[in-house]
Amino acid sequence: MESSVPMAVSTCTSETATGKHVFRIADYHIRKGLGVGEYIQSATFAIGGYDWRVRYYPNGAIFPECSGYVSVYLELLTRDAKVRADYEFRLIDSGSTPPPSPVTHLFTNKYNTVDPDEAPANYGAPRFMKQQEIKPYLRDDCLEIECEVLVINAITKLEVQEVPPSDLPNHLGKLLDGKRGADVTFEVKGEVFSAHKIMLATRSPVFDAQLYGPLSDADATSKNIIVKDMEPPVFKALLHFIYTDSLPAMDDVDDGESEDMVKHLLVAADRYAMDRMKLMCEDILCKSLDVETAATTLALADQHHCSKLKDACVEYILSSNRLNAMVASKGYAHLKRSCPALMFDVFERATKSRKI
Repeated sequence: MESSVPMAVSTCTSETATGKHVFRIADYHIRKGLGVGEYIQSATFAIGGYDWRVRYYPNGAIFPECSGYVSVYLELLTRDAKVRADYEFRLIDSGSTPPPSPVTHLFTNKYNTVDPDEAPANYGAPRFMKQQEIKPYLRDDCLEIECEVLVINAITKLEVQEVPPSDLPNHLGKLLDGKRGADVTFEVKGEVFSAHKIMLATRSPVFDAQLYGPLSDADATSKNIIVKDMEPPVFKALLHFIYTDSLPAMDDVDDGESEDMVKHLLVAADRYAMDRMKLMCEDILCKSLDVETAATTLALADQHHCSKLKDACVEYILSSNRLNAMVASKGYAHLKRSCPALMFDVFERATKSRKI
């Protein structure tokens, strides 16, 4: 059964930080000699926990529409940062000039502010002012640009609410036990089990073919189906897995009986083409190998094409000189009789490993 997954409920609020920076450009008559797309940059300044810089283009940025204008851009310098901010640029002079409307943009330092592929208006003012209109703002051949930045940080508060684990397997298990809506029965050595055809067919291609395939008989499948070569507890456990996707608890049986049950379930899983159940049984048997059962488990793995379990058995037998002990076990005679080629392969691998 899946573990409980917490559900996060979030509340988004925001906090702001405002700051100003004055970029003073001295010897402006010299700076005017810069080419189109060349800029002067301010010192780094910090606002809202982020580092910023102003770029000023006396002859405009490289975009055609900037011809005849000066351009001003705001650049985020903080590495790997992403922040939403309002910003304004103003020229400082003795008179009073209405400030431009603030512009909001999601900044990231991965963008180049003069990249032609980016929209320049998003990062500043590509046509901030006509070049001939700058002169009234010069004082002693010095231009002062004020940049005001309002940083808007979204703060997400997470409130974790525990969500109970899925109870679908529990409900389906009750459906099996309660027999409500059951439309097929199985008789296993005199014991009768009720089930739902659609559930069986969904989980097992073998049941699907038996109950809904071209060779199925609608009247027969609604009555009693005889299951041969299987014990009632094994078929009951098989149904439990079909409905709950889990193996039944075996706490009330000893280790030997539990291992035998898992082996029977592996056979049942192979018979009904239930791969997940088969792999789960393989995993359990891989972890419970011992000298007395390794041979019979190896034969079982070979007969039912369980490659993982087969490799685990061979490795167990060949490791730590367990081969002689395995030969002396009761299961060896069964292995030799039922799978002589497999036994030959084990001895051959043992001989090669000793030579090495």
